[in-house]
Amino acid sequence: MKRRLIHTPNAPGAVGTYNQAVQANGLLFTSGQVGIIPATGEMIEGGTSAEALQALKNIGSILEEAGSSLGDIIRLTVYIVDMGEFPLVNQAFQTFFGDIDFPARSTVEVSALPVGARVEIDCVAIAGE
Repeated sequence: MKRRLIHTPNAPGAVGTYNQAVQANGLLFTSGQVGIIPATGEMIEGGTSAEALQALKNIGSILEEAGSSLGDIIRLTVYIVDMGEFPLVNQAFQTFFGDIDFPARSTVEVSALPVGARVEIDCVAIAGE
C-alpha cells in the first residue's frame, strides 16, 4: 500500500504538523478544515454557518486536487464548539451540497478549536483515479 500526500494552494495550509490529506488504499482522508479563506489566510466573517460553508469549500478544493469530487465523500465529521449552532451547520450543508445525496456525518461538540474556529470538518472520500 502506497500513501500519496495531497496539497493544494486552494485550501489553507496546515497550522500544525500534518498534511491537508492522505490518499491510501482507494480512500482519501482529509485533515480537519476550518473557515480560513485560502487567499488571505484569514478566518471568514459571518459566524458558524459561514465558517462551515468555507470549511466545506476547502474540503472541495482538496478533493479536486486529489482527483475526487463531492459525490465521492463517504463520511464527514463535524466538530463544533456550541451544539446550539447545529442548525447553522445544517444550513451550510444544504447550501453546499444542494441536490447531491448527503454523505454520512457525525457532529461532536468540543470545548475549543484551533485558530478560534467555531467549526472544523474532516472527510473520508473515495480516492480519485
